[in-house]
Amino acid sequence: MAIERTFSIIKPDAVRKGVIGGCLAKIEEAGLKIVATKMIHMSQRQAEAFYAVHKKRPFYGELVEFMTSGPVVVSILEGDNAIAKYREVMGATNPAEAKEGTIRKAYGTNIGENAVHGSDAPETAADETGFFFGTAEVHQY
Repeated sequence: MAIERTFSIIKPDAVRKGVIGGCLAKIEEAGLKIVATKMIHMSQRQAEAFYAVHKKRPFYGELVEFMTSGPVVVSILEGDNAIAKYREVMGATNPAEAKEGTIRKAYGTNIGENAVHGSDAPETAADETGFFFGTAEVHQY
């Protein structure tokens, strides 16, 4: 097993519902260690830059608006195969299709308001972590 780090966002919908603790508990129950976490309110500029990969997609404007609609909790997670493990505990993008026991099944409302975001590959994990925490924390073990 490879110890790796990944990145997580607890989105504005989950923060508004008051389920930050529930999301973090599911992360820890999955065997992932939370090595850094903070609450922020993403600016328009931050959200546009973070989601720039989706700029040409029809949902981009709505996504940016949603992600700036309230505070979010960003975290660095660490563990054996952390990226795959976190994606499993998040559940399917559509909460209606997510497995029981996953974060999105428990706390998501729909595809847009699905409670959490997680990195999908080592490169994006490093980029996304660096975006919010700086590169020094990405490689610190």
